[in-house]
This record gives sequence, C-alpha cells and structure tokens, in this order.
Amino acid sequence: MSLRIFLCHAHEDRQAVSDLYQRLKGEGFQPWMDKKDLLPGQAWQLEIPKAVRAADVVLACLSAQFVSKAGYAQREIKLALDTADLQPEGTIFVIPLRLEECEVPERLRCWHWCDYFEEEGYGLLLRALRFRAEQCPLKPAPSPPSPP
Repeated sequence: MSLRIFLCHAHEDRQAVSDLYQRLKGEGFQPWMDKKDLLPGQAWQLEIPKAVRAADVVLACLSAQFVSKAGYAQREIKLALDTADLQPEGTIFVIPLRLEECEVPERLRCWHWCDYFEEEGYGLLLRALRFRAEQCPLKPAPSPPSPP
C-alpha cells in the first residue's frame, strides 16, 4: 500500500518540505505537495482540498513562519482537522511535524508531535507512517491526469 501523505507547510519552508517529500517518496510513500503535484492549469483552490480529503495522513510541517502567519496553510490545517473528525477513534491522521524549535498551535496540541529536526525525528516519523499504513485499507493509487 502506498500511503498518501499531504504535506501542509508555509511557503517559506518549501525547500525543507521538498527535501522531506523526496525522502518520503524514496521510502515508498506517496507524498503530495502543491509545488510538486499541482499541474499547470489546475485550479489549486479545488485540488488542494481534494488532496487533503484523499490523504491517509496529513503532516502539518510546523516552523516559526508557519505558526506566526495567516494564510492558506491555516485553511489547510482547518480542513485536515475537519477530515480528522471523520476518522475512526485512534486513527493517526494528523501528525504535527516540527521542522524547527517552534510553538505547536493550540489546535494541534492534542496530538503527540514529532521533532523532525532532532536526530531520531525522521525515524519516529517513519514508525508513525508505517503504523498508519497498517491501519489503512488497500486503495489503488490515483491515475495521473491524461494529456490533452
């Protein structure tokens, strides 16, 4: 099963999250990131919420920039929280992932977060993702869009 992972992040953290995207892809996961997966001409206002709802897990990639600014990433978090409410009790759906030392927003504090910047952070994240993959029913990978 290829776990679908939505990467929610601040624009300022794009490079760090892009590196994470590549690592996850190398592990056999199916990460989704706007700059990597949105195609030219797609309506991002429709595609991003669709990707959140289709995800098996949402990584809220937290940084000082993320937690201190208003913007679309905050809307993505709200959508992830709404989607998490629809999951069975005990399901790992939202994982707060601190990219650096920063405050975890109040609405994400109910979940144990992962400190990606610490030595064991990536390994801990992988454990959580593999645990989540075991919880998921098998789903076919989405088909890529057909060329015009």
